[in-house]
Amino acid sequence: MTIWVDADACPVAVKEILFKAAERTGVILTLIANQSIRVPPAANISSVQVSSGFDVADNEIVRRAASGDLVITSDIPLAAEVIDKGALALSPRGELFGAENIRSILNMRDFMDTMRSSGVHSSGAAPFGAQDKQAFANQLDRYLSRLRS
Repeated sequence: MTIWVDADACPVAVKEILFKAAERTGVILTLIANQSIRVPPAANISSVQVSSGFDVADNEIVRRAASGDLVITSDIPLAAEVIDKGALALSPRGELFGAENIRSILNMRDFMDTMRSSGVHSSGAAPFGAQDKQAFANQLDRYLSRLRS
């Protein structure tokens, strides 16, 4: 089991939580981005730099992800693709995406995208805060606990 991170837009606080969890549990953690990402010197933590371009990092995550893996991303289409491969996805705000909910979330995302393109303005996502960090840490702990049992 590997945790893959869509690292280009992942908040620093989430990366720090992931580093600590990987060091504590020994789970393999790989960050993928189109820029260089510094990671702690641990055998189970690595980063992969891909070329820049639209969805290059996403495509690399989809290529590498396997059934049972966890992907950290706020990109709903990416989450849907890895779920189709049998993985789970977790947003940096602590929302767990799986086969039972990803289609409705993807439909809502597409609906909101259509609304924005027709001129309807939305307030957008709230800034990442302490509650988001805690929700992510709690959901990650639940996931890692299930692996150990």
